[in-house]
Amino acid sequence: MAINWKTYLYAFLITLAVFLVALYASDAVTNSRAAAVKASEDKASNDILASETEFALLGQVSCKDIDKSTLAGELGEIGDKLSFLEASADDTNPDVIAMKEYYSILEVKDFILTKQLDAKCQNAPVAILYFYANDCAACQAVGDGLTALHAKYPSLRIYSFDRNLDMPLIRTLAQLYNVGTSTPEVVVNEHLIPKIDTIADIENALPKWLRTGATSTAATTRR
Repeated sequence: MAINWKTYLYAFLITLAVFLVALYASDAVTNSRAAAVKASEDKASNDILASETEFALLGQVSCKDIDKSTLAGELGEIGDKLSFLEASADDTNPDVIAMKEYYSILEVKDFILTKQLDAKCQNAPVAILYFYANDCAACQAVGDGLTALHAKYPSLRIYSFDRNLDMPLIRTLAQLYNVGTSTPEVVVNEHLIPKIDTIADIENALPKWLRTGATSTAATTRR
C-alpha cells in the first residue's frame, strides 16, 4: 500500500499549528495574570504608604477628630489577592512565593499601624489574624466564612498568613498569640479562638459593640 505522505504532512502541520496556538494562548493568559498581580502588588504598596502618611497626620490631632476619619489606603481583602495569586500560578514558583511574602509583610505593617491607633485613642478597627495552609482541608471553609464576615462587618480588618511560608515574621507573629502549627487558626483582637467548628465561633468572638451595630464611640468599652 502506497503511503500518502501529503496526508501525514498535512496532519503534522495541523497538529503543530494547534500546538503553537495553544502555547501562545497559554503564554498570553500567564502574562495577563502576571500583569494583574503586579498591579495589585503596586496598589497594596501605595496603600501602606498612604496609611503610614495618614497615621502621621492623625498623630497631630486630637482623638475626637480621628473619629471623623479612617485610615487611608484600605488594603481590602488581602486574602482575596493571595487567593488570586495562588490561583494564577504554581504556588511553589519562587516568584509567587516572593510576592506572597511581600503581601504578608504589608499585612503585618498595616496591623501594627492599627495597633498604634488603638494605643492612642482605643479606636482601631477590629483585627482578625487568619493562619491557613493550602493543603488544609478545613481552611477553605474558614476562609469563605471570613469573607462573608467582612461583607457583614466591612470595618473588620482581616489579615491572612500562609503557615507554609518560611518567614520568621509569620512565626514570630504566631508565637506572640500562642498560635500552633496546625491550621486553620484565628486570632480576634489578640485573642486566639481555641476551637473553630463553625464561622459562628469567630463571629461570637467579635466585640459586642460591633455585632450590635453600635457606633465607633463604643469601641472604648470593648476590652
